[in-house]
Amino acid sequence: MAVEITEISRVTAELVEAFERLIPQLSSSSPPPAADSLGAIAGSEATRLLVARVDGAIVGSLTLVMVRIPTGLRAIIEDVVVDDGARGRGVGRALNEAALELARDAGAVSVDLTSRPSREAANRLYLRLGFAARDTNVYRYTFKEN
Repeated sequence: MAVEITEISRVTAELVEAFERLIPQLSSSSPPPAADSLGAIAGSEATRLLVARVDGAIVGSLTLVMVRIPTGLRAIIEDVVVDDGARGRGVGRALNEAALELARDAGAVSVDLTSRPSREAANRLYLRLGFAARDTNVYRYTFKEN
């Protein structure tokens, strides 16, 4: 199975439909992004939206965030999702390897990501790719709805 990774530069109906299918597999609490949100991601200098295709169909996505801060170029992989039917076939590996290459080429010295412990297969993949668990605390502040 050949996996093709492409960077999204414009939003199509196919892309919107793919995210309507993929995002519920990643998060039950976040709705799929609308076309304008996907366009903002694809058009931002801080993000690179990658999709994986198998036989022409979008079967996965990943967002690479790169932001210049005083200590250098910070790179973070976010929202990695592979369609249930394509898991275990190298799609996640191909997406992550493409993101790592983009980050390295941009001048990042490291790439961070987080993954829920329950995503056992994803966590095994990240370790095989060379990611190391960090001795750190991750904090989240959630804004209360008005």
